[in-house]
Amino acid sequence: MLLNSDTDVQVNLEEEILKLKKDLNAVILAHYYQQSEIQDIADHTGDSLELARRAKDTKAEVIVFAGVHFMAETAKILNPDKLVLLPDLEAGCSLADSCPAPLFKAFREQHPGHTAITYINCTAEVKALSDIICTSSNAEKIIRQIPESRPILFAPDKNLGKYLMKKTGREMLLWEGTCIVHETFSERKILDLQTMHPDAKLIAHPECEEMLLNRADFIGSTSKLLSFVKEDSGNEYIVATESGILHQMKKIAPGKTLIAAPPESNCNCNECPYMKLNTMEKLYNCMRDRSPSVELSTELMNKALLPIEKMLSMS
Repeated sequence: MLLNSDTDVQVNLEEEILKLKKDLNAVILAHYYQQSEIQDIADHTGDSLELARRAKDTKAEVIVFAGVHFMAETAKILNPDKLVLLPDLEAGCSLADSCPAPLFKAFREQHPGHTAITYINCTAEVKALSDIICTSSNAEKIIRQIPESRPILFAPDKNLGKYLMKKTGREMLLWEGTCIVHETFSERKILDLQTMHPDAKLIAHPECEEMLLNRADFIGSTSKLLSFVKEDSGNEYIVATESGILHQMKKIAPGKTLIAAPPESNCNCNECPYMKLNTMEKLYNCMRDRSPSVELSTELMNKALLPIEKMLSMS
């Protein structure tokens, strides 16, 4: 519930959001790392690849993106004539921040002849400087389609890049970027958890550090982690990715025990501070006000569209 200061009456946020969605002919897209209430009210929840596909295919006039800025930018690039709303424009991404476009441009120029495969967790400007965009769901498939004779430059996540090098056997030139959430998981604390829960399987996102991935029973994107928990015969899982995914896991595997992998310090560092900037109140406000919206120049969108479409065609 939200108290409306103008009328001093309470607003049922869920009811009002659904009304606004109908009035705007809007679709609400939410990443798995969003607050559980936002996931539940969304038309579609998913990982970056699934949400990009949903954004491309939607017939809605307005896209409300409950995620972070680079995701909403992708939706705008795929739908340049539609209104794309983001509940909080400050909902950024540490990984995207680690790869500024001017530095990435210089990096590319230093390594001519390389195919630049760039993880979707980057700004529109970096996408426009890339040859192919990828997600953690499709990166391996895309890399395997690049001729062996063609050197690859991979940015911005070095942990994902190292994992993909092991999976594919391809040497790649890596950008030195990381995700603040997936960097924080404590190997020591996870070992303690495994001692307490000897039957629990450790499942991890490939953005995690190599020492943790080496201990994992299963490694996969958010969507693949969900599928594994649903289909695997086990009953206990230590989950090394942003804790928002546990909400969906509990829904699809209600009888299983799910344990959030702990960070090193006593903090909520396994929650993305950017993802959690979006709230139900901000979702309601952005739909009511039709703002804040994501705005990009036509030239930038046209350049960034090419590597995104390349990704979709290769996936």
